[in-house]
Amino acid sequence: MEPGVIIVLLVLTATVIMLVLDVVRIDIVAIGCMLALGWTGILTPQEMFSGFSSNAVIAMLSVMILGRGIARTGIMDEFSKFIISKAGNRKRNLVSLLSITTGLLSGLIQNIGAAALFLPGIMQVSRRTKIPASSLIMPIGFAAILGGTLTMVGSGPLILINDLLINEGHQAYNLFSVTPVGIVLLLSGIAYFLLFGSKVLPKKEIGETGKSEQEKLVEKLNLPHNIKLLSTADESSLIGKTTEEAGLWDIYHINLLGVGKGNDVVYAPWRETKFEERQTLAVLGSFENIEQFSKDFQLEDVSSSRYFSDDFNPNVSGFAEIIIPPGSELAGKCIREYSLRKRYAVEPVILFNKGERVDGDFSDVEIRPGDTLIVYGRWDKIKGLKESTDFVVLTGFDTDKKDRSKTWPAIACFVFAITLAMVGFPISMAFLTGALCMVLTRVLNIAEAYEAIEWKVVFLLAGLIPLGVAMQKTGAAMFLAEPIMSVVIDLHPVFFVLIVGALSTVFSLFMSNVGAIVVLAPLVIGMAGIAGIDPRPLVLMAAVCAANSFILPTHQVNAFLMSSGGYRNADYIKAGSGLTIIFLTITVLIFYFFII
Repeated sequence: MEPGVIIVLLVLTATVIMLVLDVVRIDIVAIGCMLALGWTGILTPQEMFSGFSSNAVIAMLSVMILGRGIARTGIMDEFSKFIISKAGNRKRNLVSLLSITTGLLSGLIQNIGAAALFLPGIMQVSRRTKIPASSLIMPIGFAAILGGTLTMVGSGPLILINDLLINEGHQAYNLFSVTPVGIVLLLSGIAYFLLFGSKVLPKKEIGETGKSEQEKLVEKLNLPHNIKLLSTADESSLIGKTTEEAGLWDIYHINLLGVGKGNDVVYAPWRETKFEERQTLAVLGSFENIEQFSKDFQLEDVSSSRYFSDDFNPNVSGFAEIIIPPGSELAGKCIREYSLRKRYAVEPVILFNKGERVDGDFSDVEIRPGDTLIVYGRWDKIKGLKESTDFVVLTGFDTDKKDRSKTWPAIACFVFAITLAMVGFPISMAFLTGALCMVLTRVLNIAEAYEAIEWKVVFLLAGLIPLGVAMQKTGAAMFLAEPIMSVVIDLHPVFFVLIVGALSTVFSLFMSNVGAIVVLAPLVIGMAGIAGIDPRPLVLMAAVCAANSFILPTHQVNAFLMSSGGYRNADYIKAGSGLTIIFLTITVLIFYFFII
């Protein structure tokens, strides 16, 4: 055996073991693999760093930027709300429609991004319909994985194989070469859960899957969490009164979160603001108190209206627990004197003063250092509290500011990139051009574009690509292919195709799918050379089967959704085993009869 082959096999073995054991981060493993091939002299410095200039890496980071630009406009949030509203409350409708839309989206953006987009909506639907989240999340997560096989930019392995093929002198695939296979796989996965979901999915009750930070805070402090939108009709007796005159705090024990009229919305309005006709009020309190308030002042419940209601979903607003530190300007003053509502547009709900809980109207209570306030407001307003030295905000939150004015430029940039790829330009060049257009049209600034890139994935790709180069350069791929071919060479050709699919499936279960295809592509090319078969479709099939990762939660989408669904490894084994067999059977048959 040649010394070069021995070194490459040792590096390969060490890399696989590290990826399987997950002792250190996968990007660190990839960088170590790349450097090992350089320091041992297997690759030249230029070959060692070739991954950073690869089309796969450029295409991947471009897709990340494009996805961030689309998400920045908020159009995907609106799209997800629309889909969920159309699906209704029936479980089969929800699974079908959400799986199809998630799968289609994951063909164009990262599949984990598609899953993350719909997760908040799924959790809300679960709570509203009493359908266990565990019976919704897994099918939609699997659909996101399957949707990654719809285009050549849907998943890391499919992005990568064009570079691996070009390095061996073979022609690259175009953007939609894999689409027919992906459509069949996606529809088969959806049908699997519609037919057998009740038997293979875990049946967990609501609440077993864990609570959000907001739910924990509401439960811990027994906070009011019912928000209603009420409209003041012309004959309402509330018109002309202020919040104090109407007795919102003292009599009804409810809080006024916002007042809207037309396009003018005021959050946490000043206490002396007078109510007007045809206003929409957002109030917080118990069902009974809000109902009594609405009845006494002849108010109409317009909570089903989309106007102004999106501002009070958990992604936009919520409760925050804040402490008054020593030296705060508020210390020694009351909330009325400090003008908390006017300064920060947040509504104080509860005060813990001298260790005692104060509800209702505490606007004139003197605030002391160490007191705790519970406020409700938009996260972008609460961010102002966090940045002030007058408060210590204990509640964690994310602010993701949407710029809806950039919706059409973002869509145009995305469609432009796809069009360039469809007419024959290299995928990497087409999508990087689209990403640059996102910056030039100011959908994103350049700093935000860099922040959109998940550098761990970039270094993973760039670090593992040289391993494939080394396997071909030293002959290690052929060395491994020969014993495998000696077993299947005399069998029916379908078994040869099955071996490729099974190897890809097994590898993707125990290591990243990108790592699996880097190891397998040179091996498959060598096997195809021995058998006298065109290696291109076999490498494509290996990349598709690298998505066949359902039995264990090792795929990034499964890992992301595991805690939200309250799943265990046994749940994935039970639900994923059947889908794995279906996936492998369909893929082998399609490639054997129609492609290879």
